[in-house]
Amino acid sequence: MRDTRHVTATYYIESDGDPSRAAALLAGEQSSGTFVDVPNESDRIREQHGAQVRCIRELGSVPPSLPSRLKPERVTAAEILIEFPVRNVGTDLATLITMVAGNLFELGGLYACRLQALDLPEEFTSGHPGPAYGVGRTRDLIDRPTGALIGTIVKPNVGLVEDEFRSVVRELAMAGIDFIKDDELMTNPSYLPLETRVRVATEEIRAAEQMTGKSTMFAFNITGDLAGLRSRHDFVVEAGGTCVMLNVPIMGIPALELLRSFAAVPIHAHRAGLAGAMRHPALGVDYRVWQKFARLAGADHIHVSGLGSKFYERDEQVTTNIRSLQESFGPGESPLPTLSSGQNVGTIAPTYQALESTDLLMLAGGGIAAHPGGPTAGVRSLRQAWDAAIGGRPLSDAARSLEADGDPALAQAAAAFGAAR
Repeated sequence: MRDTRHVTATYYIESDGDPSRAAALLAGEQSSGTFVDVPNESDRIREQHGAQVRCIRELGSVPPSLPSRLKPERVTAAEILIEFPVRNVGTDLATLITMVAGNLFELGGLYACRLQALDLPEEFTSGHPGPAYGVGRTRDLIDRPTGALIGTIVKPNVGLVEDEFRSVVRELAMAGIDFIKDDELMTNPSYLPLETRVRVATEEIRAAEQMTGKSTMFAFNITGDLAGLRSRHDFVVEAGGTCVMLNVPIMGIPALELLRSFAAVPIHAHRAGLAGAMRHPALGVDYRVWQKFARLAGADHIHVSGLGSKFYERDEQVTTNIRSLQESFGPGESPLPTLSSGQNVGTIAPTYQALESTDLLMLAGGGIAAHPGGPTAGVRSLRQAWDAAIGGRPLSDAARSLEADGDPALAQAAAAFGAAR
């Protein structure tokens, strides 16, 4: 008897000929079938373990999107829906990813193959803890119960020696910033090893908190060899660190799962490398699917790019990605969407207008470090721009009013970063 519990995957495909044949090939390849009949492939196995094509919607004739040793001039585009039996994967996340986003991309008869959506039954999602901290508990640790969280990346991202790093962290912490993170490239170099960064950053953050009364969270990048992941995490926590960061596409979802199993602080999930499997619309995995993997594995903060960013995604794509993180899904806390890439005072109003939410972490690198008045003015200008956006006030009006009252930070930022004044 066929198990009614299933994983439902929606794909965009392109095939030479009838898309129903291509859909059946994909379903068989990723479940109980192969390209020829084999001994012991019984009716029982096909019934209980075979994937089923449930829907095919043809989208017309198009030129092939992807290369193949077969070279048709035109192919048929289609959206297909396939159901996979849960019993094929149990609750194992790595096996799930292998099933819905594994060998299918290599099929020569597919000239596009992209996993666009994924619906998972409660039996699967309940087998994973999800984020431990997310939005709410991160706010508690930073003591910032309302408003957008303001953060930055240590700049320059690589090359700083100990004294230079100390100076940067001190200035940022004294500015009352909510969050600082290592760059994705900064792991454990000999000139500024993780041990040194943890010692210096925690010293400076504690000293600044005594003076300002404000908490700053620092995400230390513990990406590296898998065997040392636990020891790097433990060192950060024992030294008083309050967050760890992992380059998830590089380390893999199973590494994130492993980290979640013992993490005693929030996990800041960077998406460095994800675009290699996401950027082309005819190949790979949509962000809305990938973030489900990351959430189930336990990511507390998840990068989403940003509106008006230097990266490739259109603003409407970024908005959709953020909203997907804000949707109810799986166990645990709701993850904190993390905006990055070219964020400054000019990107805040469009972001708020699109989302009407402040449950966001905005990382502004140059938007803080390159402010004409320094990092303290940079942080203040971002908070002022958020206040203006929430109040429905044009940035230019707020900047002029603040400047007239003797605070030019927002006006300077608007001028420096080309925002409307």
